[in-house]
Amino acid sequence: MKYVKLGSSALDVSTICLGSMTWGLQNNQSDADAQLNYALQQGINFIDTAEMYAVPPTKDTYGATESIIGNWLSSNPTRRKDIVLASKIAGPGFSYIREGSKITGANVIAAVEASLTRLQTDYIDLYQLHWPNRQSPHFGNHWPNTISYSQVDSEQQNEEMLDILQGLAHCVNAGKIRYCGLSDDTPWGINQYLRLSAEHNLPRMVSIQNEFSLLHTKDWPYLIENCIHENIAYLPWSPLATGLLTGKYLNGQRPEGSRFTLMQRHGLFRDTQHTEAAVLAYVELAKKHNISPAHLALGWCNQVDGVTSTIIGATNMQQLKQNVAAFKQPLTPEVLDGINQVLRKFPTPF
Repeated sequence: MKYVKLGSSALDVSTICLGSMTWGLQNNQSDADAQLNYALQQGINFIDTAEMYAVPPTKDTYGATESIIGNWLSSNPTRRKDIVLASKIAGPGFSYIREGSKITGANVIAAVEASLTRLQTDYIDLYQLHWPNRQSPHFGNHWPNTISYSQVDSEQQNEEMLDILQGLAHCVNAGKIRYCGLSDDTPWGINQYLRLSAEHNLPRMVSIQNEFSLLHTKDWPYLIENCIHENIAYLPWSPLATGLLTGKYLNGQRPEGSRFTLMQRHGLFRDTQHTEAAVLAYVELAKKHNISPAHLALGWCNQVDGVTSTIIGATNMQQLKQNVAAFKQPLTPEVLDGINQVLRKFPTPF
């Protein structure tokens, strides 16, 4: 396993990060235990979760994933030092999470305490803001004029960011979190946090996790360029595009228990005519070179300049083993050339 620095932090993380959002809905405690044990056996030391999980989010499953990880940690207390544990505070929008309120410094402090209780640990290595208070260009909101940036009160946003950083600083100084990061944010968001941290001597953001895959490359090159030059770790989530890039949803297939059979908060907005055509082209390319579609998609993501650690998830051990194996054999120049041809044909499928 290869290990790299997590941005400007002192943490060394594996280039594979084990995501956990299915634990508590599609997966139970036993499943999660098996995945965690296998991941550590393979040298994966980076585990990502969130207070909002399991996904799709509901009032009944809120906090379930952290509790499952906490149970594993309680049963394996000597392994806490072996993992870099990341979690996230939910942004505004869910009535059952702090009455849908925005992220504030006070809410950060309260959320950290609640996560520590569920996780049954004294500290969180990386604590992230799951999405910003302002509307962000994610989950299908990246099309021109979807967001009216000219109507955003940047001064108010900066005041909110400063308050959040002060809440994070309180938790860092108390030893309850080690480092801070972002999720589903933008270059402007990154740079405002960096500026405020420098001006007020507050914790510096060390990472950002955004959606990134062969079907969704909007962060290249501008956000990733920003990350490289500011030493911000870039952590792609959904590198298989919620499973689309495995080909399992082609021709309207809906395998029992798969994510597309569950109620989706934003609908199946990734499932478009262009997505179907792009996935088919990638699946055929993988078949031509005798590799799995998952190997093709994850191998491509792993080799993108600026990617620090790719977040993978699985609902069964077969998937997890296949996904981990995808990182062991780099893609050949011939495969990468074929990918580039498909990518140019389908640059923004959804």
